This record gives sequence, structure tokens and C-alpha cells, in this order.
Amino acid sequence: MYNANSQRYETMQYKRCGKSGLLLPRVSLGLWHNFGSVDSFENQKKLLFTAFDCGITHFDLANNYGPVPGSAEENFGRILNSELKSYRDEMVISTKAGYEMWAGPYGNWGSRKYLISSLDQSLKRMGVDYVDIFYHHRPDPDTPLEETMSALADIVKSGKALYVGISNYNAEQTRLAAAILKDLGTPLLINQFRYNMLAREPEKDNLFYTLETIGAGSIAFCPLAQGLLTSRYLDGIPEGSRATHSVFLKKENITEDVLNKVRALNDIAQNRGQTIAEMALSWNLRKDRLTSVLIGASKEEQIRENVKVIAKMDFTDEELSDIDKILA
Repeated sequence: MYNANSQRYETMQYKRCGKSGLLLPRVSLGLWHNFGSVDSFENQKKLLFTAFDCGITHFDLANNYGPVPGSAEENFGRILNSELKSYRDEMVISTKAGYEMWAGPYGNWGSRKYLISSLDQSLKRMGVDYVDIFYHHRPDPDTPLEETMSALADIVKSGKALYVGISNYNAEQTRLAAAILKDLGTPLLINQFRYNMLAREPEKDNLFYTLETIGAGSIAFCPLAQGLLTSRYLDGIPEGSRATHSVFLKKENITEDVLNKVRALNDIAQNRGQTIAEMALSWNLRKDRLTSVLIGASKEEQIRENVKVIAKMDFTDEELSDIDKILA
């Protein structure tokens, strides 16, 4: 049986999520990739154990993570209930609903029927009575926001989730959602969105200011730009890399200009005594801009490397200026 590292909390920093009482690790583990039915179950166990041993207490899922959809929750639940059950109260488990999960008119978007049904299915797949955070995964242009937020508030009141969040909502959508939830007595805990050195839309949208104003936390997915902000692409696009087969990181978008920026960023990282991946995570967490970053991993070593950023999140004004010049 797995026994957790007794010093795990000494290797991680934790930050309060907005104005709530919940502390999140600065580095969280996302199960978007590598936890599906097509992936090695033994490797999944190693990844979860390594993360927890490094002080990562937050594990992020969604109803459709796999492949096949739902299998990431099933595999996580198997490991949780066989080897991590005694640590459940030391873990923050989150899941989401908002993308297509099953056929027909009730398995997608943000209706009350879909959200509550989906969470019930997620709880069964994971074998838990509740999740710590339940997210609406994306805005629904057709369902009234009041219906979606009311469903989230009622889910908390039912005890099936302790907190609620939103994902992929822009600043204005976030402000409106938070206002509705506040009136319903269920504060918005967190917004999860894409943010990294090469994707800075949340800055332009004033999302960070909005979240600070309403007292909600923030967590970024794809902080390494699907692996582009790692050493793997410094010499171009290697065969077999994610860019050769992923629908999210497309080969045609990795131009020579982008690669030159990555190489210039790598030079700054080396001067800081970091890998480019470590610096990219540090940059996301700079000046407490984010509550946490979501990393993905296929190997244990990637997790151990990524948590090193906790020791070096500060930047000089000159470093930040140089980075902005490169990214401009």
C-alpha cells in the first residue's frame, strides 16, 4: 500500500483562493492527458503518488477527460479508493461539465439538467460522495446565465460540491456570474482559464483585475503552451511530438518567429538557473498573479521538475522587461 511522504507539505507553498478559506497548492495536477483508458494504469498511479509526495493536493478533472470520455475519472477513482482513500480529506478534487459528454440534447453546454446529471455521473465514476470544486466548463450562449449559476448554487447546497467555479469565462462573463452566485449565497470560488507566456488574453481582458475585485481565485491551464514552452522545441518540431498529432497544438502555428521567441526565453531561463519550463511556470505565478497553475505530466520526473519553481518565483524588473520585449 502507498504511504505518503511525511515531508510533503514542506516542499510546496499554498495560497488562499480569492477571499475563501481554501488554500490551493501553487502547482496543481491536471488529468486532461495520460489518465484515460488508453494509458498505462500503473503509470497513472506513479504520477498521482509522486504529485502527492511533492505536496500537490489539488487534482483537476472533467467529465469528458480520457479518452474515452469519463475514463480519467474512473481511473482516478480506482486509485483513490484503493490506495489514497485515507488521504481524501487532504485532497482537493475538482471536476467540470460543459462540453459534450453524451448524445442527445441533454449532454452538453450549461442547462440545469445537464450539470446536475453530469455531476451525479462523475461522483459515481470516482466513487466519492462529493467533489471539492465543481466547474461550469465553458459559457453557454443559449442557456440563461441565471439557470446555470442557480444549478451550481443548488449543487453546493445539496452537498455534492463544496465550492463552485467557472472555466473559460471572460472578464464580463465572470463579473455577471459572480454577481448571480453572490445573490444566491454561494460565492464564486475560482475561474480556470488558458494563460501562459504565449497566450496573454486574460491580461488584455482585465480578467485578473475582475477576479481581484470580486474576491475569486484563479488557476491557469496550459501554462507551458502544450509543451511549446519547454526545451523540446528549441531545435524545431521533433517527430512524434504533440505538435505532429494534437488538435490543440498545431504544427502550422509553430512558426519560426514563435520558435525564435522560445529560444530567446530559454536564454533568460538559463541565466536564471532554470529550464524554460520552470521559468514559464514561475512567470505565471509571479507577483501572486495566479492562485495556482495546472501542470500535466506523462512522467514522474516532469512533476518533480515542475515543483522546483516554488523556490524561484521572483523576477527582477529587468528580467520582466526583457521577457515582455521578446513576447511583444
